[in-house]
Amino acid sequence: QVQLVESGGGLVQAGGSLRLSCAASGRIFSIGAMGWHRQAAGKQRELVASITRGGTTNYADSVKGRFTISRDNAKNTVYLQMNNLKPEDTAVYSCKVDYLPAVLAVRFLEVWGQGTLVTVSS
Repeated sequence: QVQLVESGGGLVQAGGSLRLSCAASGRIFSIGAMGWHRQAAGKQRELVASITRGGTTNYADSVKGRFTISRDNAKNTVYLQMNNLKPEDTAVYSCKVDYLPAVLAVRFLEVWGQGTLVTVSS
């Protein structure tokens, strides 16, 4: 059983900042890619940012230069620093983690967090 615990969402004014955290625990041998997705009301879920175990990052064009994804492999935790937030960033943010459940596992499994609401007021 693998669980993700997210924190850091909330209400912020436009131009403000928030930092999201997502910690993985449970039966994990190794973690691969980690990422943040978001889903705004009435819209499809989209990838916000992802990071490989080695630290290679990828961002949606809409957040480049404003958001920074990072991870602490020792803590099995991924972070999303969000600066200069805009009303259009309002959404439920969910983290996704790819992991190997055992030393002999050959295929990564994925687990999703429950989501945390970020609301940016204008």
